[in-house]
Amino acid sequence: MNILVAVDLSSASQKILDKAKTLALALPAKICLLHVIEGEPDFLDDEPDLQNSSDQGQQEFPQEHKDLQKEVDGLRQSGVETKGLLSQGTVVDVILQKSKQLEIDIIIIGTHGHGGVHHMIFGSVSEGVLRNTSCPVLVIPTLERK
Repeated sequence: MNILVAVDLSSASQKILDKAKTLALALPAKICLLHVIEGEPDFLDDEPDLQNSSDQGQQEFPQEHKDLQKEVDGLRQSGVETKGLLSQGTVVDVILQKSKQLEIDIIIIGTHGHGGVHHMIFGSVSEGVLRNTSCPVLVIPTLERK
């Protein structure tokens, strides 16, 4: 089984990674950890393995590359076969494109739980993915509720 886990590398990503790790170990499954840098693509990393990467993404976005590699290494140390993918473009479009390209069986994505005005202005990545894929999607709420 192949799982695509989309993360924004914020502190909220840890909840998503914890659930993905639990699922991957239980199934067992392989994880492709995807981080999308918003904006017009100056590069496209089609090789979903950051281990020996010297691509333009590593040069242009060194902090994102390091942060993603740290998360990939953590999942690997837990016994989960994991590859990292750093890509640039519109987040929803990249997630949908990579899920097809990599023959993903399930997408795991987080939601910050912003409502109302924020959603009207910025939209929702999780909603955009849900509306445009035939692949199952597991949405993990990352906002702490009281």
